[in-house]
Amino acid sequence: MPVRVAEISAPSQVSGTISRHTSPPACTLLSVGQAFSGTQNVSSIQKEEAWRVNVRIQGCDLEHGYLCGTMEALNVPMADTPVVTFWEGEIVDTKNYTFFTGKWDASPEDDKRHWTKFPSFLPLLSQVEIDGGKSLDLSNCPYIFMRWKEQYFVNVGTDCGLTIAGFYYVCFSCSDGSINGFYYDPNSSPFQKLELKSTNEGRSGFSFSSYELQ
Repeated sequence: MPVRVAEISAPSQVSGTISRHTSPPACTLLSVGQAFSGTQNVSSIQKEEAWRVNVRIQGCDLEHGYLCGTMEALNVPMADTPVVTFWEGEIVDTKNYTFFTGKWDASPEDDKRHWTKFPSFLPLLSQVEIDGGKSLDLSNCPYIFMRWKEQYFVNVGTDCGLTIAGFYYVCFSCSDGSINGFYYDPNSSPFQKLELKSTNEGRSGFSFSSYELQ
């Protein structure tokens, strides 16, 4: 959720499924109630800045390549309170979603530029260049690749000075629960990095404390 530059509307779903492929491995660290904590780098040419970020998983459906949750930015300079957004995610499983986004103003070249920021993606690149990775079997891959798209602000209005027009390319490590991501929005600073570590908080269930979803 970088500083607002321009708003771009976008759908939350993508159609089309590809058969003959299995889902990514089930992972206990990617489950409802799991919490993550870290930073998002929102540096620009003018200044360097990192916001503290908390993420919590609200829903996860590996069979349909779907998950959702909240993202909380804690030290946003222009906000009087932590800014919380609700996001929905697409799990790249080559069945429901491929490595090519096909929306949100992201071209295949944009996709490749962002996915190749993850070292764990590089062994997959040659096949992705051929068919978007449709023929890959990711069931034993130690990483889960995703896109996270913020849908709305939970506790502030749209005039808060931040934008949710873009989306995150995300790589999740099944071994330690770490998350790395890069934010994409043509109207924002490129390659804003998200770095999160799994925490033990909230493993027993999901809670918004004082925040309430719309």
